[in-house]
Amino acid sequence: MYEHIRTIVPEERLLFHEPMSKHTTFRVGGEAECMIVVETKDELAKIISYLGRLEQDYFILGNGSNLLVGDKGYRGIIVKMGKRMGGIRVEQNHIAVGAGAPLSLVSTVAKEKGLSGLEFAAGIPGTVGGAIVMNAGAYGGEMKQIVQMVRVMDKEGQILTLDNDTMEFGYRTSIIRDRPFIVLGTVLKLTPGNEDEIGAKMEELMKQRKSKQPLEYPSAGSTFKRPDGYYAGKLIMDAGLRGYRIGGAQVSEKHCGFVINAGGATAADIKEVIEEVQERVRDRFHVRLEPEVVFLGDF
Repeated sequence: MYEHIRTIVPEERLLFHEPMSKHTTFRVGGEAECMIVVETKDELAKIISYLGRLEQDYFILGNGSNLLVGDKGYRGIIVKMGKRMGGIRVEQNHIAVGAGAPLSLVSTVAKEKGLSGLEFAAGIPGTVGGAIVMNAGAYGGEMKQIVQMVRVMDKEGQILTLDNDTMEFGYRTSIIRDRPFIVLGTVLKLTPGNEDEIGAKMEELMKQRKSKQPLEYPSAGSTFKRPDGYYAGKLIMDAGLRGYRIGGAQVSEKHCGFVINAGGATAADIKEVIEEVQERVRDRFHVRLEPEVVFLGDF
């Protein structure tokens, strides 16, 4: 299998026994059997269609900002979007951007071009691809509001174009959650505005993030989705779990909606804290907290 893969991507982009702690914002996780860094759509199409024919497990990785990989690692193949998969092109009030581009970088480019609509994304650590998959949002903004179309690749390597309605965007979800599609890129439709005003709004939102969120610790951002009619952080706080800790994993004292790596955490520590929070909130308030975090590999 690897001999064939070497005919598609060069040897230096095949990483064996790669520590996933280097590729996730939690900074934990065991080794992936192999990580393949793809830099073109053609490489990606050949890799995933080949792996599909072999029925080989694989996982598409962006920035790892919403991912918890088990301490025992992942026995499949990680396909990581390389830097060349993150091009950014601005045309009037539209931005065409590749899936591998950091969302925060795209928001900065939009500001510099005097385009409004992406202010909410300042400080969000994920890539555009991940943001599309989960309809990322904050402070009243979300991807659904600005996505005009999305280019995806199916498991055979064919490229499809989906419009906003077809994407079925919802709260932290999209059609990509339930389909074997890989996001290649998107076209965002923004609104002309004043660069200084856009920048001021972004700075204001960044100040709010820094004052309310534990950005000084490794985490995956908000650990849980917001349950209908409640706020996850308040439920967790009211359940008496502020600062609750197992090993190096802790419910943040600054914002109870975040589970953080307070120092030396293992993936098992983090998973155990998440499960304990779910159990206590369910027992006390009869509310099910659904993680935003994706679990991968063996714990």
